[in-house]
Amino acid sequence: MTPIALGLAALAAAMAWLTLRPLWRAGAPTTMTFGRRSVWMAAYALLAVLSFLVVPPSWKEFSASAQSQQLAGNGVWEFFHAFNTNEIDYDRFYATVPLERAQQSLREEFLEAGTPDFTNNPALPFERRVHAAGPEKKLNVVLISVESLSAEFLGSFGNTHGLTRTWTGSRRRACCSRACTRRERGPCADWRRSRYRCPPRRGTRSSSGRTTRTCTRSAKCSPTRLRAHLPVRRLRLLRQHGALLRLQRLHVHRSRRHRRQGRHPLREHLGVADEDLFTLTLRELDQRHAAGRPFFAHVMTTSNHRPFTYPAGRVDIPPGTSADGAVKYTDWALGDFIERARSRPWFDDTVFVIIADHCGRRRGKTDLPLDRFHIPMLIYAPKYVQPARIETVASQIDVPPTILALLNFSYVSRFFGQDILTRERSTSAR
Repeated sequence: MTPIALGLAALAAAMAWLTLRPLWRAGAPTTMTFGRRSVWMAAYALLAVLSFLVVPPSWKEFSASAQSQQLAGNGVWEFFHAFNTNEIDYDRFYATVPLERAQQSLREEFLEAGTPDFTNNPALPFERRVHAAGPEKKLNVVLISVESLSAEFLGSFGNTHGLTRTWTGSRRRACCSRACTRRERGPCADWRRSRYRCPPRRGTRSSSGRTTRTCTRSAKCSPTRLRAHLPVRRLRLLRQHGALLRLQRLHVHRSRRHRRQGRHPLREHLGVADEDLFTLTLRELDQRHAAGRPFFAHVMTTSNHRPFTYPAGRVDIPPGTSADGAVKYTDWALGDFIERARSRPWFDDTVFVIIADHCGRRRGKTDLPLDRFHIPMLIYAPKYVQPARIETVASQIDVPPTILALLNFSYVSRFFGQDILTRERSTSAR
């Protein structure tokens, strides 16, 4: 080891000695004009850009050895290429099984909820017809994704700090899933996953497999999103995201004209305060109901997020101090929203689905602890849903088929998720 280190040190010293004089001369004052220096600088910059745009990635694949290819592409060019394409070879970097075995395993997953009526589509082996158990219900839906609401914050899951009294009280009159989990991604991905059918995807992957490409395009295929089944039933989609509303700045709602009309201004922290978000949501839902339009609203809260700021005086924990205070405020805002909605004419014909987008304390120091991926889900519709406690393991991708089952929709499904209520009854019957 010592000879190698001494040899490297000697080589470095020799290279420094050989380049010292040229570098010294290059740093000396020059008589070159500014215009000429600019031309040379532009030429060097153009050469760098052309080297990135013109050189194809296939040039580094001169050998069948993966190590040689990686070494050939190592450097600044490969860094910017990876940043620009965000693409890796799926078959090389992911463990795979034969396609026929994967399709069979996927089809067997749907046997838990009974005998599925597969369409025998060779491109989508999991595509199936879902037949409603009764006549279609003309109901509204309000899906609320709560920021960072871990199951560990809830009293019904063992928390003794009294943070979620509203949730605990509603649980006695609602259908509550106790074994719901989520996959690790960002809040925007979780927000979409509650409406799409796909589990989370790891970046963008290149693959020659037809099934993989179909899954990657799933967000663009009409039957794969929950909203694709809504226009047929005249349900109008409304999306309210607290952080996005803040980014839009909402000048109209802060104008003097709206203050004179008695409309509450929206308070901004990381996003819009939950109570103000719900106030805006109620206003939008009232307008849709007055126009005779059924609605599907997806609301994303943001108050339960760092730095945990929320309007003071709502709960007994000062804002900006802890996650417990933000959870308690979010729980209060949810209860206030339900109570205000109760006085609306559309309340009795509305299904409220409340679920977390992800957990609050989900990362370990060296691992991802599974117990921190436990989130709650509550389905509240006193007129249509009987109180129950669902013990079946579920995930966010099960939300869309569960909602459609509550509405007794018959449709062709490409959801990876399943109706957890039907699956619970099927499991209990065994």
